[in-house]
Amino acid sequence: MGVDYLRVKAERIAKGYTQDYMAEQMGWSDRARYAKRENGIVSFDADELAKVVHILGFSKDQIGIFFTDSVH
Repeated sequence: MGVDYLRVKAERIAKGYTQDYMAEQMGWSDRARYAKRENGIVSFDADELAKVVHILGFSKDQIGIFFTDSVH
């Protein structure tokens, strides 16, 4: 099971959030750090993914929607 990066991106876009906004909310100074994770180049660690889910307005109980059986 892996992170469904396409779902993360789709939910971000649906909320109207930019990668710059997400990076800022994560406390990171540049968009590239977030973009590498959203694009699957670098994996989100558990704390980062939990924070992304919170920023996107989902509860901890809903975190499962961000996982898939196949890795993207």
